[in-house]
Amino acid sequence: MTTVNIFWFRRDLRLQDNAALYHALKSDHPVVPIFIFDTNILNKLEDKEDRRVEFIHAALEEIQTKLVKIGASLEVYHGTPLEVYQSLLCKYKIETVFANHDYEPYAKEREEKIAGLLKKQGASLQTYKDQVLLEKNEVLKDDGTPYTVFTPYSRKWKAVLTEFHLKQYPVKKYFSNFYKQPAVAIPSLKQIGFKAVDKPFPSKQLDEELVKKYGKQRDFPAIAGTSKLGVHLRFGTISIRELAAKSRELSETYLNELIWREFYHMILWHFPHVGKGQAFKSQYDTIEWRRDNGEFELWCNGQTGYPIVDAGMRELNETGFMHNRVRMIVASFLTKHLLLDWRLGESYFAQKLLDFDLAANNGGWQWAAGSGCDAAPYFRVFNPYLQTQKFDPQLKYIKKWVPEFQEFGYPKPIVEHEFARKRCLEVYAKALKKEF
Repeated sequence: MTTVNIFWFRRDLRLQDNAALYHALKSDHPVVPIFIFDTNILNKLEDKEDRRVEFIHAALEEIQTKLVKIGASLEVYHGTPLEVYQSLLCKYKIETVFANHDYEPYAKEREEKIAGLLKKQGASLQTYKDQVLLEKNEVLKDDGTPYTVFTPYSRKWKAVLTEFHLKQYPVKKYFSNFYKQPAVAIPSLKQIGFKAVDKPFPSKQLDEELVKKYGKQRDFPAIAGTSKLGVHLRFGTISIRELAAKSRELSETYLNELIWREFYHMILWHFPHVGKGQAFKSQYDTIEWRRDNGEFELWCNGQTGYPIVDAGMRELNETGFMHNRVRMIVASFLTKHLLLDWRLGESYFAQKLLDFDLAANNGGWQWAAGSGCDAAPYFRVFNPYLQTQKFDPQLKYIKKWVPEFQEFGYPKPIVEHEFARKRCLEVYAKALKKEF
């Protein structure tokens, strides 16, 4: 039986500048790269045209094309990780499995099980930092506790960051250490129970001119002013080191968005309860959310009677993307205008967003609801009309997604703004025992 090391692709779907892959290829044994279509995750996806699965599949095919050219092959499996590793241990004598850190609760549980299985067979699991620049305890307050407010965190983050953190891993130099074998067929989408939608995905090329203008344009949804690299960061088809190095030169505002991403990953690591459906600030779990009487479905379908909200939801449903400013507006509307539990919205975004990332999605929703770290205060209730005047003054975004908004058949607002605002403040004040 051949002795090998395994490199386990997860949310790092690239061959270049990949931390764990670099360490694997520098090790003493040939490296077999694998990917697992994890049925523990896939079985929970009700939509069998989920474009994220299609995105992963396309990324794996791109990796396979490159590997085959050098006489190696990706091995792609469909099943539970435990089952897959049991079969791998029968196929190879494995010394070490290399993977990059994943901070989500399920990923941590999965790793514990795999590490336990490997240990019984005299093998080990080694993981490395790759999807963020600074993680876990690398950015702490002077007293050694984690930050829970973004601005001081970002200042410390910038002070801690060095050129070392941005240095790329020269993986290509060690490509000859991949295990040599004929190409192994990748299961088709159909074989794993999914269908292709066949819509184009956002480019992974950074538009440098766009990033230079990012600070001025990012809040206007009618302008193509955001990079749409979220899905590539989520699945690691681009390197955070490369992106951050370019961002530092081009736009402080864009770099800050990358730091927000790291902030939320740090929060998830230090406060794992936020990833398990609990409010960061526990007192917010006492809010008496209204029982849904059909309003949630109207919100989901973009039929609230508030054009900016409806435009955002229709953009999400159609494209798997929603503009960052509009994400805040629709989240505030669900939690504060409709007084519906933020977890409903978090779950819907988790189903629909191409760039869904547990840490950032949870952070954003709890920010909107007021229940998160460094959140919008409970008394801040976005006025959709004022947001429209400020960020879509010519109604270009609204006209694109809600062309009928001025017609007789367009629904009346499902709740009146001032009434909703007053109701929200009363309910929040009661739960938080604040003066109203």
